[in-house]
Amino acid sequence: MKTPDFPEDENIRLNTLRALNILDTEPEERFDRLTRMARRMFNVPIALVSLVDEKRQWFKSCIGLDVLETPRDISFCGHAILGNEPFIIPDARNDERFADNPLVTGEPYLRFYAGCPLELPKGHKLGTLCIIDSKPREMDEEDLTLLKDLASMAEKEILAYHLATVDDLTSISNRRGFLMIAQKSLNLCKRYNRGATLTYFDLDNFKMINDIYGHDAGDKALQSFALLMRENFRDSDCFGRLGGDEFVVLYTGATKHCTNRAIARLQQAVDMLNTDAPDGYTLSFSHGIIEYDPIRHDTLDSLLVEGDALMYQNKKKRATSTA
Repeated sequence: MKTPDFPEDENIRLNTLRALNILDTEPEERFDRLTRMARRMFNVPIALVSLVDEKRQWFKSCIGLDVLETPRDISFCGHAILGNEPFIIPDARNDERFADNPLVTGEPYLRFYAGCPLELPKGHKLGTLCIIDSKPREMDEEDLTLLKDLASMAEKEILAYHLATVDDLTSISNRRGFLMIAQKSLNLCKRYNRGATLTYFDLDNFKMINDIYGHDAGDKALQSFALLMRENFRDSDCFGRLGGDEFVVLYTGATKHCTNRAIARLQQAVDMLNTDAPDGYTLSFSHGIIEYDPIRHDTLDSLLVEGDALMYQNKKKRATSTA
């Protein structure tokens, strides 16, 4: 068996995939509709929208299989994302790359595979729309065109998902995107008895920046703060812009002490940015840190409300102390 090679753009590809905030999300009708169409049109038992993560392929839509993911090193989709055209295996038993693959020698006894790479506008291939059969078969030009058309529809849905969950201005999660990922993270923390903390941020004097320096300067301030969050928080931290000048980050598996250290790093980065202050204003923020208590915080909203209240208390104290 041949394990799939890594694409040349693997690091950027993975960062792009994870920035979509789509991995491990709930099934959605718009993707399931496409896999139902593919299964019916090609008369196959299995159709998937598969996204290739670092060590696994995860199925955003899975019709005909009872699993949500399989290891990347045995995946056919890992091979499919290496090219630009549909990847076709008429009979895996006759292909030395796959003849002893556990997906061929065991369930689902894969014989035929056809996967079309799913590509975002910048060219990074995230996964495939694929069809699978337990019997050998061939595809003609009309079949290939149809498979490409369905894959194009899947690409549009992925892009639409991205646009719906990412803030246009700052390119980090918007409120909807943050709530989706953070709630799933909290569910895992509760299930495995792991700690989590939430920090609620509000930029200080943001209205003054807009009023004195203009809305372009205000937009730049928001973008700068979002960039510093991206640079100073862990890849595993969930953060986003809730709206206006309010931001939030959820740290999983972290104590309040760890969170304070992360905030200190962020403050140092803000101070460094302010050293020259070429735009005439300086960035500053107020924040509130709340440790997750699964009994007290029965929902993510209750955690956010408490973080918001504490942030405003701290903001008020800061304003009083500098008056």
